[in-house]
Amino acid sequence: MYLLASAKRGTLYIGVSSNLIQRIWQHREHLNEGFTERYDVTRLVWYELHETMESAIAREKRLKKWKREWKIDLIEPTNPDWRDLWQDIARTG
Repeated sequence: MYLLASAKRGTLYIGVSSNLIQRIWQHREHLNEGFTERYDVTRLVWYELHETMESAIAREKRLKKWKREWKIDLIEPTNPDWRDLWQDIARTG
């Protein structure tokens, strides 16, 4: 489960994937038409791992209902500068 942003405090996108590295790469390369391509939402600013896809999807659905400020409050304690975490996960993959 992950959050992408277009810039610091920019447009946000919430997603879920069983292969985070591959999915973020697809967003970054604009391989799929849609929201993230249209608004250039490619910066990985937050993610969390789940034991099961079911729990990840449930969490994604909850977060999609959250107010924008709550999502920002989720990101900023661990990533106050909204640094792109892509390099961190790409190195470990």
